[in-house]
Amino acid sequence: MEKNTSNSQDHFIDWFRQSTPYINAFRNKTFVISFGGELLTDTQFTPLVQDIILLHSLGVKLVLVHGARPQIEARLKKLGGEIKIVNGLRITNDVALDCVIDAASRVRVDIEALLSMGLANSMTAGKTVHISSGNFITAKPLGIRDGIDYQHTGEVRKIATGTIKSMLEQNNLVLIPPIGYSPTGEVFNLNARDLAADIASQMHADKLVYLINDKGITNNRNQLIRELLPDDAEKLVNSKTKMSDSTQRCVKNAVKAVNANVPRCHLIDRHIDGGLLTELFTRDGCGSLISANNFEVIRQANIDDIASLIELIQPLEAEGILVKRSRENLEMEISMFTVIERDATIIGCAAFFPFIKEKIGELSCFAIHPDYQNQGRGETLFKSIQQHAKQLGLTSMFVLTTRTSQWFKERGFKPKDIKTLPLKRRQLYNYQRNSKMFVKNDIL
Repeated sequence: MEKNTSNSQDHFIDWFRQSTPYINAFRNKTFVISFGGELLTDTQFTPLVQDIILLHSLGVKLVLVHGARPQIEARLKKLGGEIKIVNGLRITNDVALDCVIDAASRVRVDIEALLSMGLANSMTAGKTVHISSGNFITAKPLGIRDGIDYQHTGEVRKIATGTIKSMLEQNNLVLIPPIGYSPTGEVFNLNARDLAADIASQMHADKLVYLINDKGITNNRNQLIRELLPDDAEKLVNSKTKMSDSTQRCVKNAVKAVNANVPRCHLIDRHIDGGLLTELFTRDGCGSLISANNFEVIRQANIDDIASLIELIQPLEAEGILVKRSRENLEMEISMFTVIERDATIIGCAAFFPFIKEKIGELSCFAIHPDYQNQGRGETLFKSIQQHAKQLGLTSMFVLTTRTSQWFKERGFKPKDIKTLPLKRRQLYNYQRNSKMFVKNDIL
């Protein structure tokens, strides 16, 4: 029992340390979160509301855009009305419009009631979360397309971004139903997924989050794809990869939003308890991320990376796997380091010291964070260093190692006598460590 408790505490500490940078980074940022009406009938809805309140308490400015499709269809069936959807959009006749207004109003009230409870079992329990909702969306009719008259179905014409921002600045949470209004007083049924993307784009939100019925964006083997660039996501939608119509629409909207300067869009399985927090407050998340920039990059290190490098290599130094380096030493040699950066966190590093005259270079301080080992990152980092060596005109590289000789042997390194070390390096050789030398020739 004590062991399990200890493991649980360790897990919490690791999670909290990992989440802290995100907590600081998200304060005063604007997130647009979209979810369908089916979520309200799900057991995960109350926990989701609690997580939304938690985000709000951490200083995140939230705009919630909800759908109401199941509620609308339930009312239509009760009235014997026709349910007709074309290209993912409801054809909204007079009867359907009444059901839309009724259902959206009811859903909004239910959400407001839950949000008004505050964060259960915390100091915020019972404290009021102020919610703003209103005629923020000006809409126009979708009209007749491909011979189909969509009647009271509309699309966004204008968003009162200034008013929404004003409500957010007053620490209000903004709740927007899938309804728009015309200047002449007409009411239009809007697609909540499209509406969320338009709001995020026009407000230049920091994130657009879709809570979807699927586990995220998957490949042909039904494996979750964690990160994509907009072009890759668009190609996936146009490929033969199986994807539900709803998820496909979310992906298209996410691509549109990212191209409109929303930095990141997330697609999260709504069935995952705590999925919203896991996706936002951990490096790897639990859903799919469409990002304007690469989530993970290999780059040259700089002086700002020193603290992260120390944190990465210290455990390996303590085990004797790596040679101990002082902070001063790292600062002097920082230009020799290449790092793997994942979402502003250093998860891998390697140093390379060229000996131009001898046309050989030393690969050292090679480290990958334990959470990301055996996933090909070491190989990628090694290839990057090897390419750098080629550009310098070197023909070979060597390593001095006490524990990891097998990894280097598998990549073509051969044992060599330390007497063959470049003279300058031989003078610095630590005979107490008794490191073995391995050389890889013909790297050109």
